Amino acid sequence: MSHNKVRRGFTLIELLVVIAIIAILIALLLPAVQQAREAARRTQCRNNLKQIGLALHNYHDVHNALPPGWVGATAGVADIEGVNGFGWSVFLLPYIDQAPLYNQFNFSVGLLDPVHNEERVQILPFFRCPSDTGTATWQIGEEADPSIIITTLSTTNYVGSFGTTELEDCETGSGLTNGQCRGNGSLFHNGKVQLRDFTDGTSNTFICGERVSTAGYSTWVGVVPEGEEGMARILGVADHTPNHQPSHLDDFSSQHAGGALFVMGDGAVRFISANIDLGLYQGLFTLRGGEVPGEF
Repeated sequence: MSHNKVRRGFTLIELLVVIAIIAILIALLLPAVQQAREAARRTQCRNNLKQIGLALHNYHDVHNALPPGWVGATAGVADIEGVNGFGWSVFLLPYIDQAPLYNQFNFSVGLLDPVHNEERVQILPFFRCPSDTGTATWQIGEEADPSIIITTLSTTNYVGSFGTTELEDCETGSGLTNGQCRGNGSLFHNGKVQLRDFTDGTSNTFICGERVSTAGYSTWVGVVPEGEEGMARILGVADHTPNHQPSHLDDFSSQHAGGALFVMGDGAVRFISANIDLGLYQGLFTLRGGEVPGEF
């Protein structure tokens, strides 16, 4: 007696069900993978800032002061756009295993001197947040006409704390004292802030923090004379809470959901929520404002 073997495959409905189940699993898994990757990037960003915090303290141990926000003088007199223009991050290079690069700078001439053509575009990974998708270098234009390019600069995502006063006041001259642009924060023009000046407490005061490239490019190199918002490219102020929309160039911001990372005066790295009270946030920028921050 013969038996006919019947080959039975998937019906169209069964195939569609299998495809739907796979699609659901991918939809559930993909956000988890993305979150895991962002968590890793955020950890690396925190490590970068921790390295910067340690370098700041090592610099202080050697020089008995934090580095200046940037250096600017003309004929020995304070000048926000004078020689040499180099920013606070440059002075940390010997303390972040970059002594050879630091030694390439000629501090007797200005930032824009041709001798620094290579140094201005040096890409340093520890000055970049892995979550930021901005380019490694960018071009800065003139303040009067940004379409006129002055030079190309290396990118950073970490800028110093100028405080709660406005950098724009220095550009107009109203914020200058004897030619110095002095903020009430940790880093400013020709500054020599000591840790003992942190009378609000080193654990309650910012030194530097994050800035995302989509808000405007920043650089670790320094202030370009006559450059578009040149001082805001290395320093930030407390006009708005982190990740404020619409973002301003001199704000602090990040690609991390919910806030941004900051280095405190004691070298600790803290994540500050975008929902922090503005008054409390601004109190964390001042060295001796007398505020009592409490929990943040």
